Amino acid sequence: MDLGKLIQERIRDIPDYPKQGVMFKDITPLLADHVAFAGVVDAVVNHHGRGTIDKIVGIEARGFILAAPVAYHFGAGFVPVRKKGKLPSATDAETYDLEYGSETIEIHLDAFDPGDRVLIVDDVLATGGTARAAAELVRRGGGEVVGLSVLLELSFLHGRDKLGKLDVHSLVTV
Repeated sequence: MDLGKLIQERIRDIPDYPKQGVMFKDITPLLADHVAFAGVVDAVVNHHGRGTIDKIVGIEARGFILAAPVAYHFGAGFVPVRKKGKLPSATDAETYDLEYGSETIEIHLDAFDPGDRVLIVDDVLATGGTARAAAELVRRGGGEVVGLSVLLELSFLHGRDKLGKLDVHSLVTV
C-alpha cells in the first residue's frame, strides 16, 4: 500500500474556507476510511518508535483526532493544546499569526513532568505559527520537544522554516 497516495486521495480541497482565498484541506474523508486512518496512526508511531515518548500534544481541533490514538499506541499521555479560554485549570498561553489572522493557544500549567519527552501531533503544517507556539508552551512547561508529526505539510507556505531545529515528520508534503 502506498500510504502517501492513499492520504492524498482522502484529503479534499475546500476553496475559500474559512475565509476568501484560503484553500482548506478537509481530512474527514481520510478519517472515515479505516485503512487510511490506521495507516496514519501507525506511520507516526513507527517513525518515532514505541517507548520513546512520554506525552503526546494534540493541537485543537483536528490534531486531537490524530494525537489521541497515537498516544494510546505509544502508551503515552495525551495533552490538549486548546484555543484561549477552553481549558478549565491554570494555563500558559502563546499568541501566534495564522495565514488569515492571529490566534492564542493555551496548555495546562501542570501538563508535564520535568523532562517529559513530548511529541506534538497536528493535521497540517502550514505557516508554522501553531506548531512553534505549541513547542514554546511545551518547553516552558518543562517538557522536551522531540518532534512534530503532521499528516500534511504545505511546503509552499514555508512553515518548517519557522521551527528551527525541531524534527518535523510529514506523512505527505505538497
